[in-house]
Amino acid sequence: MTIGITNDHRGVKAKHFLTDYLSLLGYTIIDYGTDSEEPVDFPDYAQKLGKAVLQNEVELGIAICGTGIGMSIALNKMKGIYCAKVSTTSEAALSKAHNNANVIAISEEMDSELMKEVITTFIETPFTNIDRYKRRNDKIKEIEENV
Repeated sequence: MTIGITNDHRGVKAKHFLTDYLSLLGYTIIDYGTDSEEPVDFPDYAQKLGKAVLQNEVELGIAICGTGIGMSIALNKMKGIYCAKVSTTSEAALSKAHNNANVIAISEEMDSELMKEVITTFIETPFTNIDRYKRRNDKIKEIEENV
């Protein structure tokens, strides 16, 4: 599986940590983030990852900034991107199982062991494909089309 990862200046260390970890697990990682801790504008890096997901360059995306919130907001402005800002393994599992999220946004301040668990859970959890979740996701897509 190919996974895209992006970050702003606050997520550099977490990106390198996760890239090393996920590579050891056998995933191919494509980096769309910055390697500098000099301040940058996170929407620029969110957009790079979002485009990669939409163009099927990567199957899933991981976005990292100070809180994960800014990346999540920016990514969710892109039609076809469903980014969940996640802080727990339960949220990571449900974002995929129920909402079929294709990008996860996390805080660079997350504990490294928890970060590994959250990201692994997100990647490995399949969409349940149950009618009620498909119906709800279709309603989200209708909002996206009509607003």
